Amino acid sequence: MILETSRFRQLEVDESRLIDFEDGILGFPEQKRYALIQTGEGSGFYWLQSVCTPDLAFVVCDPRLFVADYQVPAKLDELQSIDLKDPEKAQVFVIVNKVNELLTGNFQGPLVINVDNRKGRQLVLSDKRYSTRHPLMRIPQPAAISRTA
Repeated sequence: MILETSRFRQLEVDESRLIDFEDGILGFPEQKRYALIQTGEGSGFYWLQSVCTPDLAFVVCDPRLFVADYQVPAKLDELQSIDLKDPEKAQVFVIVNKVNELLTGNFQGPLVINVDNRKGRQLVLSDKRYSTRHPLMRIPQPAAISRTA
């Protein structure tokens, strides 16, 4: 499928990379379908691009790249809407934000995706160990160029 995006212009996306969020994502309840786009070979970051709105995309990553023991304490009824019965069939992402020189992840609002049917849901956790701005990494600053006369 050809997808119109504001970042990449037209992009061909394999339909197996489409994810349906029946309830949308917080703040965007009307946006239900997204494409998961890899940012580069070997990168742990992805774009979650809205299929219908070219200007709407989120940077996401697997939180376990930064917090190895991160777990989503979800209740079964929270996962019924995506038909997830086996936690092994779940892929978890967090939305990444840039705050000054830091990349942060929303660890209290993880995106849980059933890899079998590509249905997703954003959960809202009450676990206070993590925040909506959990620090992931400093953004590398370009080296300053010095001029000698």
